[in-house]
Amino acid sequence: MEIVTEKEKRHDLNLGELPPTYIKGFHYENSVRSMEYRLLGKTGFYASKLSLGTSCLGDFYNKIDVVEATKVLSEGIKHGINVIDTAPWYGQGKAECLLGKTLSSIPRKAYFLCTKVGRYEKDKSKMFDFSAKKTLESVNLSLDRLNVSYIDLVQVHDIEFAPNPEIVLNETLVTLDKLRASKKIRFIGITGYPLEEIKHVLSKSKIKIDTVLSYCHSCLHDHTLNNYIDFLKEKEVGIISASPMSMGLLTDNGPPEWHPAGKEVKETCAKAAEFCKAKGVNISKLAMHYSLSLSNIDTTLVSTDKLEYLYSNLEINKGVLTELESETLSYILEHFFKPLKVKSWEGVELENYRASLKLLTRPSNMERC
Repeated sequence: MEIVTEKEKRHDLNLGELPPTYIKGFHYENSVRSMEYRLLGKTGFYASKLSLGTSCLGDFYNKIDVVEATKVLSEGIKHGINVIDTAPWYGQGKAECLLGKTLSSIPRKAYFLCTKVGRYEKDKSKMFDFSAKKTLESVNLSLDRLNVSYIDLVQVHDIEFAPNPEIVLNETLVTLDKLRASKKIRFIGITGYPLEEIKHVLSKSKIKIDTVLSYCHSCLHDHTLNNYIDFLKEKEVGIISASPMSMGLLTDNGPPEWHPAGKEVKETCAKAAEFCKAKGVNISKLAMHYSLSLSNIDTTLVSTDKLEYLYSNLEINKGVLTELESETLSYILEHFFKPLKVKSWEGVELENYRASLKLLTRPSNMERC
């Protein structure tokens, strides 16, 4: 009996093959040939295994050097990364504007451009809007900011924050489908942290959904996305994973103050990082390697504004670890992360958001009198 591998089923490109996005004289050919390209669901697009997120362009984590950040984008694409992901939420449009300026000098054929709708402002009362009207306005504004005539993929951003799933199903997705018919966008996706919410919307939607984006669920401390792979494959959606370093948890510096993870997860990640450091191994490299080695993921999004990190990620993407790094990876998976009882922070952000909305709408003492 002949065994058919997952790769053969998917008809991914063989390592060394040039993807349709390759442009002679623009790309670094050797780098493109060393990149793995996988079919993104049923879109027909060959996505680079490593893709580039742009949350950092909105000063999400720290102030950026605009010149270097712009160079990261152009260098990343020249080295074969062909999926670029952004959102109006990143810097309230700042990331889209900076990305648009950079892309104006890059051939449109060279990249698959993704943005989002639904999440917008820091003000909690205006942070989310999944209405048909706002969705239409947002896509048109993104087209202007990004300086393109069409967007490859528009995703509904953090669907769990909608007042109820019906708004996403009957307004957001319906509006995006009309935009797809008008050729302003090519594909539709959804994003979110709770995997059950993603499954629910996929199961109920009458609109064709092409991709899902899940974050922090395909990393060292939490690989629960794997439990949903069969369902996602059945739905024939492209699978995008984001944040291999779990929004800073799997780094030597640790997560930002606002990170929603609980005490056990934070302490375990910190202890694992210290163990790696004592061995002379970088936990971030192990985290990147682990996530990029998952064969069921079509593409993994990583955001950086530093050339040093871009080149490092491209090297890690080749999949080679030293013997010491391999041994250390196996050890921390078995002794630090496998025993974790609570691996995620599901529900925490949503609960905090709803609590803050209640405070905003609570009448003052004078009004109550």
